[in-house]
Amino acid sequence: MAITHKIYRGFFESVFNKEIDFDTDTIKVMLVGAGYTPDQAAHRYKSSVTNEASGPNYTAGGVTLGTPQIVGSGSTVTLKGDNISWPSSTISGRYLVIYDATPGSDAQRPLISYVDFGETVSSTSATFQATWNALGLLSVSVA
Repeated sequence: MAITHKIYRGFFESVFNKEIDFDTDTIKVMLVGAGYTPDQAAHRYKSSVTNEASGPNYTAGGVTLGTPQIVGSGSTVTLKGDNISWPSSTISGRYLVIYDATPGSDAQRPLISYVDFGETVSSTSATFQATWNALGLLSVSVA
């Protein structure tokens, strides 16, 4: 299984327009099925995301990312946060979508990035867990 993590282009627009404050806003991670087709260029807000997972012990909108932080080192900025999980869940999904849940409506909640598992993954009365890379959720380097 080839897992990829991609940033939505709109994330940078949202940061520059002060729509996202990563380390103080409520950042959420939601599980989405294969029926969603990510569009890095066109999708900017949560209202563009379809086919959210559902099932026992999954809450609509996803789980809150614990301990979000921004770490700068040299020419790299890294976003970090706690690993996420849905204990005792029966759910399936192809993507994890990370977004800022602070604004009042889905049409105003900026997308940050998404993880593509490369295939649908499931849990059956078990913990569905995502473990981030030891270096962080995502990093951006300037040159």
